[in-house]
Amino acid sequence: MPLPKIPSQPATILLAKDYPKASGTHAIAPLAAQPELVATTKKAAPAKAKAAAAKAQPAVKAPAAGKAGKGSAVAAVLKAAPAVLKAAAAAEPAVPPAKAPAKAKVAPAARSKVTPISTKAPHPAKHKPVEVPLKSSTSRHADQTGATKLFVLDTNVLMHDPTSLFRFEEHDVYLPMMTLEELDNHKKGMTEVARNARQVSRTLDALMSNTDDDAIDQGIPLSKLGNKDAKGRLYFQTRIQSADLPLGLPVGKADNQILSVVRSLEAEQDGRHVVLVSKDINMRIKARALGLPAEDYFNDHVLEDTDLLYSGIVQLPDDFWSKHGKDLESWQENKNGQSATFYRVTGPFIPSLLVNQFVFLEPKNGEAPFYGQVKQINGKTAVLQTLRDYSHNKNSVWGVTARNREQNFALNLLMNPECDFVTLLGQAGTGKTLLALAAGLAQVLETKLYNEIIVTRVTVPVGEDIGFLPGTEEEKMSPWMGAFDDNLEVLNKSDSDGGEWGRAATQDLIRSRIKIKSLNFMRGRTFVNKFLIIDEAQNLTPKQVKTLVTRAGPGTKILCLGNIAQIDTPYLTEGSSGLTYVVDRFKGWSHSGHVTLARGERSRLADHASDVL
Repeated sequence: MPLPKIPSQPATILLAKDYPKASGTHAIAPLAAQPELVATTKKAAPAKAKAAAAKAQPAVKAPAAGKAGKGSAVAAVLKAAPAVLKAAAAAEPAVPPAKAPAKAKVAPAARSKVTPISTKAPHPAKHKPVEVPLKSSTSRHADQTGATKLFVLDTNVLMHDPTSLFRFEEHDVYLPMMTLEELDNHKKGMTEVARNARQVSRTLDALMSNTDDDAIDQGIPLSKLGNKDAKGRLYFQTRIQSADLPLGLPVGKADNQILSVVRSLEAEQDGRHVVLVSKDINMRIKARALGLPAEDYFNDHVLEDTDLLYSGIVQLPDDFWSKHGKDLESWQENKNGQSATFYRVTGPFIPSLLVNQFVFLEPKNGEAPFYGQVKQINGKTAVLQTLRDYSHNKNSVWGVTARNREQNFALNLLMNPECDFVTLLGQAGTGKTLLALAAGLAQVLETKLYNEIIVTRVTVPVGEDIGFLPGTEEEKMSPWMGAFDDNLEVLNKSDSDGGEWGRAATQDLIRSRIKIKSLNFMRGRTFVNKFLIIDEAQNLTPKQVKTLVTRAGPGTKILCLGNIAQIDTPYLTEGSSGLTYVVDRFKGWSHSGHVTLARGERSRLADHASDVL
């Protein structure tokens, strides 16, 4: 069947290997099945070794990935001498640890064939030594035995997430007196930390209302305020608890007093799993050095591994049209003054797609590539729409054309009036700000779809007062807006016909339609028919992102730009960033879209520097 044809992309697009080919299998299944096969073979008698392996073989053959690695491993086991197998069965407790490293060598080879991470992803995994946040040994032991834990909260956990008291499910929460003292010290001011401290104080006051003094020692039910998921109890430090700490530690320091409370709780409540929860890395290191269980606060993490974050793009398998083109329907529609071709396809790969996700197929036999976007999904049937080719000069947006596949996808989202919320991720130089500004100018000054462009970004540290800078609000924000000034200069140079006077007039017109606002004064506002650009959104907390996105009125489009590998806000990580939060929560909505830009287009010097430095 001939593939649907649209104008082909330029030669600067990424290679097809940069995106994983779609597959319904996962590397976890074969890796998990492999130790079971080895254990079965070890326990079997020499005469029945091959029969046991033959019975286990269908379960191993089910996944498509990693066949070579597993076949060689099984062959090695079956060729072992009967005496070795008897010795392995006799020394059963000691053999699995000894054999584990040998089997583990197969895992990387099998996993590398199906790993869904692009080699040019904007946040490669090599900069993260640990993929999944690790729990303490005490917490893992409690999970295995099903026992409830007693979490001692550090102050920074409460100030980071005011609702953290209700995020520990059936486990109990303990607040040392020093935690309450630090909350009191941070309650003054207009910063986000001060607001969170005041919110925690109000929550504690509501929990303690109508509670007898004697009942405080017995614990206050955390479900008292209607939080049904919180089934544990809240305990306060009602008396002085002291424990012996190393002599070199200052007694008056708040962190050391909290560590002392944790040690005394371990001594008093024998058999109870006591765990310190803190966002302070040094606090956790100090606790581990003293032999106390400590771990990070995990409940604010949207994803355990940000390499699994939704990219908005998926490569179709090579046999997509042969498996999904049996009942193919196609038609053309004219939307927003542009003609587009639609295809209705049915097949097994459709349920893995999401609405507004971009799909592409680049055959290796020289046929025309296919670039499309998922518009509707109903069971195993989906409607795919072809894209407008913004890499061609006739479709340029304010003089800007797409230089690679991902930029073409991004411009299709930015220029779509039905898409109200767009998120763009990518490392420095991928064109996030330039594409957003070009699309905003084209839709404000040419098509007049929006009244004006509003630009804002996080001033690090977030929420601090900017009154020390002279001038008005826009003049105070101007030092933070150097990136937008640079991109505006590039966009103004594209107009070469008007001469110097024409460019000056165009620049004045553009400046009159761009407003620079501070995040500090966004609460309570409503934007109508605005093109709102939020830059450096990775430094926002999920609560701040919610505050900004809910400012949108009728006819407003919001763009969130950022690079989650460059987070400057304290206590924010790639997994808990507000940008990660909105990307994960908005995926699949028919009026939002996301693209991860994978290739830098700033200059050959910048591209080479990002690779070698």
